[in-house]
Amino acid sequence: MAEPLLDISGVTKTYGRTVANEDVEFQVDAGRIHAVLGENGAGKSTLMKVIYGVTKPDAGTVNWEGQPVDIASPSEARRLGIGMVFQHFSLFETLTVTENISLAVPGNKADLARRIREASARFGLDVEPDAHVHQLTVGERQRIEILRCVLQEPKLIILDEPTSVLPPQGILKLFETLKTLASEGIAVVFISHKLDEIRALCDSATIMRAGRVVGVVNPKEESAKSLTQLMIGQEVAAMSPRSSAKAGADVMQVKAMSLEPENPYAPKLSNLSLTLKAGDILGIAGVSGNGQGSLTRALAGEIRTQTDVITLQDQPVGTLGPEARRRLGLHFIPEERLGRGAVPEHSLSENTALTTFHSGLLSRGFLRLSKRRARAQQVITRMDVRCSGPDAAATSLSGGNLQKFIVSREMELAPKVLIAEQPTWGVDVGAAAAIRQRLLDLRDQGVAILIVSEELEELMEICDRIQVMFRGQLSAPVGVGQTSIDHIGLAMAGEFDALEAAHA
Repeated sequence: MAEPLLDISGVTKTYGRTVANEDVEFQVDAGRIHAVLGENGAGKSTLMKVIYGVTKPDAGTVNWEGQPVDIASPSEARRLGIGMVFQHFSLFETLTVTENISLAVPGNKADLARRIREASARFGLDVEPDAHVHQLTVGERQRIEILRCVLQEPKLIILDEPTSVLPPQGILKLFETLKTLASEGIAVVFISHKLDEIRALCDSATIMRAGRVVGVVNPKEESAKSLTQLMIGQEVAAMSPRSSAKAGADVMQVKAMSLEPENPYAPKLSNLSLTLKAGDILGIAGVSGNGQGSLTRALAGEIRTQTDVITLQDQPVGTLGPEARRRLGLHFIPEERLGRGAVPEHSLSENTALTTFHSGLLSRGFLRLSKRRARAQQVITRMDVRCSGPDAAATSLSGGNLQKFIVSREMELAPKVLIAEQPTWGVDVGAAAAIRQRLLDLRDQGVAILIVSEELEELMEICDRIQVMFRGQLSAPVGVGQTSIDHIGLAMAGEFDALEAAHA
């Protein structure tokens, strides 16, 4: 048999008392698509950082093409032929797409812009080369990362949750691309919490739990249930049956809202209308970059509108900011975890106070630090956030655990309205089920909920109504029982008539 392209033996990495990787064995063959599965905090990201030269292991050996190597930096990894797309992006926000890619891919800007456009079309990863990164959505930024990696022509590509913000059509196109790359001898390491994707795409899978490898399997011969049991050591609790209670009164309304975004590459919002009802979940489906970010910012108060365009609890709030809307019971879970949902360098205790300081954490103008810490511990415990405690820095958490923390922080505040962007992005199957159950519990308690997600299965599973966003326009709402994923997919491409025909 041919030697593995990558052969890792005995890799161990600790951070203080936390063991991130323990005696890990890991092999990847050329021309194969190999999955890495595990819960949030299982050690997957640490192992990938070792391979990519971001993290130096405390012990163990790494062999590349049969030779021992010391991968001391990402530039050394790229020189060997290893490329990686991180779950948390590594882009300079003030530079253009082309300028960011030029830092890793040689060539003049005009030629590189042409290559970006060609690769965008080939791989279905639409992005504008001249756009500045700070103007782009999370989904568009992920496309840049994937393009930058592919344009380096690596021998091994590591993809960390690459499909989390891609539409169904984009996922299929990406899979076709990865299979083509594998047929040409390129190895792919694929990290995803979407077990159906793993079973459909990957040739083999390494299962990690608590920093250790607990098995290597052929995912095509496993069920989603068996893979889940390998990852977490037990079955995932089934969601409770949905309540049949009818929606209550209107809590938040948007009436014919039009907005010209500051971002010149974002679509203008045109005549948008929606209603959030007590005890009801409204889902917004759509490909990232069609105006969802502008909509949620306007609802949260980060973008101001005319006074009476948005009403909350029968009060016009178009000119009110985020804090004033929070006091009226609106809470917001943004899709950007680091920098918007949490301050990376601050502790979880400090991050807890960002949106909750007005709810009992102040005394005579001073923060009650012991109560803040207790609140943080409550948030951590409620959603089983894997961390060293309230004093852990936000940036020290895995992406999925930070997501759980932010979601739990907002849910603990007894909101009257909850707006959630990509609420289960990057979390493992058990945590995703827990978050969805919490959303349903809040709904049954009378909370009005808006979910923006590109996970169509998720929207169909927990939403009562769905609207589709395309190029700044919003379809009419339709009940989930009156449509299908296929009809929603057509509407995501602009064919609103398909959704309305299904509704009729």
